[in-house]
Amino acid sequence: MADLSARDSKLVQYLNEAYGKEKELETALQAHIAMTTRAPYRKRLQEHLTETKRHANEVERRVKQLGGEAEVLPLPGPGAVSQAAGAAVELGSRAVAAAKGPLHAIRGTGEQEKMLKNAKTEYSEEHEEIATYQAIETLASSLGDTATAQLARAIRREEERMASFLARLIPTLTKAVIQEEIPAAERRAANGGRRTRSKRSAAAKRSTGTKRSTAARSKRSGAAKATGAAKRATGTAKRASGTAKRSGAGAAKRAAGGAKRAAAKTRAGARSAASGTSARASSKAAKRSPAGGVKRRPAAKGSASRKAGAVKASRSGGAKR
Repeated sequence: MADLSARDSKLVQYLNEAYGKEKELETALQAHIAMTTRAPYRKRLQEHLTETKRHANEVERRVKQLGGEAEVLPLPGPGAVSQAAGAAVELGSRAVAAAKGPLHAIRGTGEQEKMLKNAKTEYSEEHEEIATYQAIETLASSLGDTATAQLARAIRREEERMASFLARLIPTLTKAVIQEEIPAAERRAANGGRRTRSKRSAAAKRSTGTKRSTAARSKRSGAAKATGAAKRATGTAKRASGTAKRSGAGAAKRAAGGAKRAAAKTRAGARSAASGTSARASSKAAKRSPAGGVKRRPAAKGSASRKAGAVKASRSGGAKR
């Protein structure tokens, strides 16, 4: 194996720490699966065992790509002594993992408690792996190793999903332990006390809620009344303003009508006066005109005839004498 740079040596060191943990968990998960009777839990453990084996293979492949050798030592050594030490440590790690299986099998007093303790151990292991891969991702990103950073990020997300599953499972398993190991009478007594406290708490909450709702209704009622009074006052002001406007407009219209009528009367009087003056002028002109003298001629003719008649009579009388 060629000598590695300080950068690659540190990357290989961190990857080998993750590789050793994955190989250790393979053995532990196999033992836990054998003890698990809950079908959903057993199925998820089997899925995660498959993921764990894949993680180990992917990490081993990346170590070789960087020029290192996958082993459980913090840093692979170049010599035979280091390789032998690494093999011994790896065997020791596997032995510890294998020993955990039987020890886990005897933990707890009942079936549900064994599964609960296994779940708690798995939860702890998952968070150790999450921390390991987060460190690898940060190291690789800082050193410009994009491939290692992406690998660490992908594995970390799968470990986080398993940890989330276990976090939801632990309360369920704890309740199953209570159901299995605590006598029913004691559970009822404890539940009865909790129910009484719950009832009291609920009654207090309802009372507080009723008071709050009553106060809120009172506030809303007062606000509604104030709003109504304000609206009525606004309406009254608007009506008064409208009345004033109409009164002013009516007075103006009446004044305008009176002015128009006075003007009309003045114009009619002027026309009447003009007509009278014109008529009088026409009458005077008619009296002074020649046509008026012609009309009086027939009277002159009558007088002449009467004079002629008188002369004739006078003559006639003189002859007789």
